[in-house]
Amino acid sequence: MPFVRGVVNFGGSMVAGVRAIFFSVEQLPEEEQAAQESKLDKWLESKFGKDEKGQKALMTLVTAFAIVISIGLFILLPTLIAGLLGKIITNHIWLTVAEGVIRVAIFLAYIILVGKTPDIQRVFRYHGAEHKTIFCYEAKLPLTVENVRIQRKEHPRCGTSFLFVVMIISILVFSVITWSNPLLRIVFRLLLLPVVVAISYEFNRLVGRYDNWLTRALSAPGRWIQNFTVYEPDDSMIEVAIAAMELVIPERAGDDEW
Repeated sequence: MPFVRGVVNFGGSMVAGVRAIFFSVEQLPEEEQAAQESKLDKWLESKFGKDEKGQKALMTLVTAFAIVISIGLFILLPTLIAGLLGKIITNHIWLTVAEGVIRVAIFLAYIILVGKTPDIQRVFRYHGAEHKTIFCYEAKLPLTVENVRIQRKEHPRCGTSFLFVVMIISILVFSVITWSNPLLRIVFRLLLLPVVVAISYEFNRLVGRYDNWLTRALSAPGRWIQNFTVYEPDDSMIEVAIAAMELVIPERAGDDEW
């Protein structure tokens, strides 16, 4: 079950994220939607339509595309680059480490570059509001702007930390592959990807469930990475985060325990 729930929850998170993006776009006034529509948007609308069935099909396509791009950018590309180093680095463990370093470098470059755009910076501020609100709720404090504002913005169960943990766990898991053939290395990495995701998910659950010197040390690298994706929010963003949080608080106490 631990291996199954990690992969299933990861897929669910991808679908929920895409659904949230679609929902947020739908909340724009029609004149703003029309102004922001690109040629691609109009082409997709002509192919899929605006009805519920068409939107579900489009959401499935977008989710699949996002997964393919993620695998290509963070799994296949580092493997191909590391394959070019095979003549220099003959030890497969060190080659795997080099591949992991390349993967982390690509990941950092990606989030830093994306974070330069104003729209994403605003998203990252809402990201901070989300974290602070969750901390406030977990501390069993009333969900007020004042109580949320003073909370930390780096959360151990953050998706950014999860992705960083995936990078590190992949180094350990992929080190068992001794094939030097680049194509075989890619095939086995894809086959082992669910294992990496499952282990990373359980790791995030572990460090999120307990608060002691060991879990804080284990989660420190992931929390540091959040400096690039979690910004300080303003009070209006905190109000939005509180409203969103209040809608998902379980009716029965304990249903949300990790």
